[in-house]
Amino acid sequence: MQSLPLSKRPVDIALVVFFCVNLFFITYIVDVEQLVIANANNFQYPVWPPHSMVDLVHWYGRNFDPVLMARPAWWRATIWIDSIFFGPYYACAIYAFWKGKNWIRFGSIVWASVMLTNVSIILFEEVLGEHASPRLDRVFLSNAAWVIFPALVMYRMWRSVTPFSEEK
Repeated sequence: MQSLPLSKRPVDIALVVFFCVNLFFITYIVDVEQLVIANANNFQYPVWPPHSMVDLVHWYGRNFDPVLMARPAWWRATIWIDSIFFGPYYACAIYAFWKGKNWIRFGSIVWASVMLTNVSIILFEEVLGEHASPRLDRVFLSNAAWVIFPALVMYRMWRSVTPFSEEK
């Protein structure tokens, strides 16, 4: 078995980009904002994330995503999962998918399973919950990547114990 170079794995290029966006923007900017600001209607700007990013998150929440602004306990639990577990996974996954390291397979299946579970719960709230979104089209579009990419990772990793390799 020989590991294929990233250039011959276009789906993995897309996954690396997705993991980078999650690591450098979603997990440690958007999510951190929701952890350091308990009440989005009464707060002082924290040291991190930058003020402009806090304002962006609040604008999105006010206009499209009321549960993001309400921040119920179950919501914050999903954010903690993202910060504590998914952030380190994204760092490892960027390296492993880039270099074609098969050891990431099991962790990827776990990540995809938990991500799909979290997003299903969040979208259920967005549709039928106490903080249902007035703009489901926007919320579904905004969350589509967190359904599509985990499903893609699950499919990609489930097919083979050596997902980055091919027979010589």
